Amino acid sequence: MKHTITMMLFALLVLAGCSGSQQSAQQAAAQAERPQLNPIEQATSGHIKMEGLFTVFQDTTSGSTKMMITEDQIGKEFIYWGHTVDGVPQVGHFRGNYRDNKVFSIQRYFDRIEFVVENTRFHFDEDNPLSRAADANISRAVLFSAKIDTEHEGQMLINSDPLFLTEALHQVKPSPFPGLPPGAMLTLGNLSRDKTKFRSINSYPMNTAVQVEYVYDNPAPLNRGGMHVTDARSITIVYQHTFIEMPDNNFVPRRDDARVGYFSQQVNDQTALGVTPWADVINRWHLEPKDPEAEISEPVEPITWWIENTTPHELRPIIKEATLEWNRAFEAAGFRNAIAVKVQPDTADWDAGDIRYNVLRWTSSPTPPFGGYGPSFTNPRTGQILGADIMLEYVFLRNAANNERLFSENVIDYFLDMGLPGLKGDEHGHTHEHGVFCSAGHFIQMSNMFGFAALQALDFDDLDREQMVHEALVYLIMHELGHTFGLNHNMAASFMLDPDQVHDRSLTEQMGLSGSVMDYPAINVAHDRSQQGQFYTTTTGPYDIWAIEYGYSRGLDDPEAEEARLNAILERSTEPELIFGNDADDMRSPGKAIDPRIMIGAMSNDPIAYSETRVQLVHDMLDNLLDRYSVENESYQALFNAFMSSMGQINTAMGVTARFIGGVYIDRGFVGQPGAGEPYTPVSRADQKRAMELLGSRLFAPDAFYESHEVYNHLMRQRRGFSNPFAGEDPRIHDLVLNMQRNTLAHIMHPNTTRRITDTRLYGNEYSLVEMMDDLTNAIFQADLRTNVNTFRQNLQVLYVTNLAAALANERNQYDNFTQTAALHSLQRIKTMMNNRSRGNAETRAHTAHILRIVDDALEG
Repeated sequence: MKHTITMMLFALLVLAGCSGSQQSAQQAAAQAERPQLNPIEQATSGHIKMEGLFTVFQDTTSGSTKMMITEDQIGKEFIYWGHTVDGVPQVGHFRGNYRDNKVFSIQRYFDRIEFVVENTRFHFDEDNPLSRAADANISRAVLFSAKIDTEHEGQMLINSDPLFLTEALHQVKPSPFPGLPPGAMLTLGNLSRDKTKFRSINSYPMNTAVQVEYVYDNPAPLNRGGMHVTDARSITIVYQHTFIEMPDNNFVPRRDDARVGYFSQQVNDQTALGVTPWADVINRWHLEPKDPEAEISEPVEPITWWIENTTPHELRPIIKEATLEWNRAFEAAGFRNAIAVKVQPDTADWDAGDIRYNVLRWTSSPTPPFGGYGPSFTNPRTGQILGADIMLEYVFLRNAANNERLFSENVIDYFLDMGLPGLKGDEHGHTHEHGVFCSAGHFIQMSNMFGFAALQALDFDDLDREQMVHEALVYLIMHELGHTFGLNHNMAASFMLDPDQVHDRSLTEQMGLSGSVMDYPAINVAHDRSQQGQFYTTTTGPYDIWAIEYGYSRGLDDPEAEEARLNAILERSTEPELIFGNDADDMRSPGKAIDPRIMIGAMSNDPIAYSETRVQLVHDMLDNLLDRYSVENESYQALFNAFMSSMGQINTAMGVTARFIGGVYIDRGFVGQPGAGEPYTPVSRADQKRAMELLGSRLFAPDAFYESHEVYNHLMRQRRGFSNPFAGEDPRIHDLVLNMQRNTLAHIMHPNTTRRITDTRLYGNEYSLVEMMDDLTNAIFQADLRTNVNTFRQNLQVLYVTNLAAALANERNQYDNFTQTAALHSLQRIKTMMNNRSRGNAETRAHTAHILRIVDDALEG
């Protein structure tokens, strides 16, 4: 029995072994038939594959990524473009903010892959032996290095999480400003490795785009930001990194020239021998004619703009109208229908982050950093513009002030500065390239706020208001489009028509209210509705047409003939309507720049006369404001806005006027150029005196501002919760007036201005510093030497004497000897005036004693 059982067990084991052998053989056969995975495929098993310029794999479980580099990409150059998808303006990030544009190459170092940023700022003639030392003392930046995890047949796989989920490619978190006390600004905390993650990854044949949510943690923030910051302990910045194939086409770079305003790629020619060894090239699109033989041809590929589906429907026709208006300028350059406009369907599966689309975008942010913004990105090697967007903020159309500024202690400055940064001086709380930053939308919004007030007070009707908004929107869009075509600001363009011509609609609709849409001009409002012309320019002006001709007209194959052709275009720069000056030339801040024609907030070729009419317009409005803005069951907030924006217009007009004192006209014409004048011509003595007289009568005089007015005690902001200022909500009329006077004096008495007044006497200035200071002293003191001094004048006189004392003391060593001499002379004159003045009432006597105390302290110091 035992033997039988043993034999049966043995048989079962044999059968099982045979069965197992058969199964193993079958499995081996099946394995042989199944395709073998290569190392790359094995390493990316369980990943989503996104093929394109760079192939990216994302793990479906953890979300981590791997990036494939191919052998033919080693040593090759690509373009990097980075922009903010969404952010917090207080830390320098906002939707659509273009932040980085550079050339990088991918290098291999043994078993590692490196991303290296190339320096594109220098040029070497390849035929010059010096080109062999082209890398001498020029540092390339190795931004990222990663070990090759897997390699197979010319394909290399790296872990790309550290490339994208850190700040390796771009510094997202801004550097702290030195000297600021803790808590002075909202700051980002430390980058969270756990919370930072991919939002989207898209790869196309010509570009790869990766969006990342960068999360910054700060457990105990000292500054918690505004309403738009949900919780300052955790702030998210959504940023997109885009890698772009280097263009391989027949695009020909075009040289930059100081007489016309294009954004450019600045390149030093290290092998040139001239005094300006620059090989700068302008930024422009690649337009090619369909018919090269035709004088005017449609382009092979137009510059196509898409109106984003976030755009309000009623605005879309206006946006299209404004965009297509630029075709007028391009036709003069030889291209018909160079610009095309389409509307993004509501069902579109692409967004504005896709570089294949140039998009006109709309948002409505709680604290918008702009009203309009038109950036572009380029090939830094050539200046070819590769793509652009325009960001438009709905706040631009709203007749409302910035909520957070409205209840702040500096609400007065907000209105006086027209909502713009940098008007108080040379330093402000952010860094940027001023040529790229655009505040036109803010400027127009504040101008419109005044425009609404003026139309309400001067019996204009709803059609006029609609016309103003329509023209403002057309102008803003055309302005931002100009930036995307490569044009920078032209802050001199308003200096074209005389003060009467600017109200001739039949003229301005044809040639423009300004020479260019790239200016920040004053809103054009007439006293009389029957005389009203355009509020804003709505067509390309002579400068725009000429600038586009230079940038986009078809070049010649022969280099010498092409240079002659470009010079022929540039020789026209001396024509009056082609006057040009960009942000570096404008005089918006006290002491900045020298040419008073290059100034924001100006209008006409006689800005002094236009400024006088603007101040008179505001005075005429004031008597009607309370009546027109007293609406049943509404607060006085609209009245407050109307009054403050009107005061902002006086501030701007007086600032425009003050720039003529010590001003110098610039002519950038080249030697021998037809129509070119002297490079520097001081403003005539007559115009400097005229400017001083206007300031004396409209800003400094005892009756320049109402000592009492019914509107003053109605200037109440509508309370919101606990948002009233700490110092109180009462309207500070004296502070308002004093700030306007301070702003103007800050320029006239700026060390740059006073130094220039003396220096320019060597080449034509006939208005000496002592004479200017005598006129200024007379304007501030003479009128009330025999009468009581009102409180506005008391404030002004104390301010002026304090400024003189500071100039004489010269503790910061800013003022030259001539300014100190003039300050001493003025203080001595004022002392004599005070000692000889009539006694006046008790308030005037106390004020006189105060002035004498400041003067004596200054003279004894």
